[in-house]
Amino acid sequence: QGRSKKKSRKHQRFMERRALLEQKGLLSPCRRLGSQAPVAGPEARSTLTKAGGTTAPCCGKVSKPKQNVSSSLSPSASPDTIARHHSVLLSQGNGSSKGVRMSSPLLRPGKYVAIDCEMVGTGPQGRLSELARCSVVNYEGDVIYDKYVQPELPIVDYRTRWSGITKQHMKSAIPFKAAQAEILKILKDKIVVGHAIHNDFQALKYFHPKDRTRDTSRIPVLNQRAGLPVRASVSLKSLARHLLQKRIQVGCKGHSSVEDAQTAMELYRLVEVQWETELARSLPPRPPSPITDPTTDSSQYMDDRYWPTDLMASSL
Repeated sequence: QGRSKKKSRKHQRFMERRALLEQKGLLSPCRRLGSQAPVAGPEARSTLTKAGGTTAPCCGKVSKPKQNVSSSLSPSASPDTIARHHSVLLSQGNGSSKGVRMSSPLLRPGKYVAIDCEMVGTGPQGRLSELARCSVVNYEGDVIYDKYVQPELPIVDYRTRWSGITKQHMKSAIPFKAAQAEILKILKDKIVVGHAIHNDFQALKYFHPKDRTRDTSRIPVLNQRAGLPVRASVSLKSLARHLLQKRIQVGCKGHSSVEDAQTAMELYRLVEVQWETELARSLPPRPPSPITDPTTDSSQYMDDRYWPTDLMASSL
């Protein structure tokens, strides 16, 4: 009884000090019973605070959080890892629309960009295509690069009806080499989305790794969802109309490379999980890890079994 009274007085003093600190704003008010907030600390797990400041035992068991695969990837994650990660996210979401919508932002959206280029005609009779404008958008469709580019050869045909480029635009254009350096810096280590993207890379005089390229003109899932022949080469305009109910490339002022890049990213995100899952399945199996001798592998010495017994006992 003496001990319980001592504990009671000690608890009362503790509550008084707590109330004083709360009044001074130095301590946040204690959580109420109705808040159902998780209680931290081993001592606090067995009690919940009532409105009157007294404590009551908590009878409910604390449920353990489900062990899900981490939704984040390291900055150095390879495309193979990303594709397999998509597959895991899809299996966790059971393929439901909610799971599909949630998995994309949880992945590292900074790894994705979409690109579109507009070309003008140079060389004999303007038959040679050269870069005159390049636009790059991020995963959310925000513009991160949009500049007019001065071709290396004199412009013979502005192709304004399709490119939207005019002589006026070239007044603010930057040299091709400068634009190329800026754009390739953005594309480095990224997964690049585009429609018939080989044309854009050709205009940039650049080759992007195939496993980091997502060409919306070569994604059968998109054609299938649009009700079009799976192997057919469908235009960006047609896919946007069928799948996004969006009209692009209309009028006589030419295409907008920003709009085309944003549309390609929208189309990719529409089937992202399904497409990445199929890519993951088609990836070749990883070679088995080489068997190493623990006595020659220095990293193995971090294992507990290689530490002296007395040192292990003293560290516990």
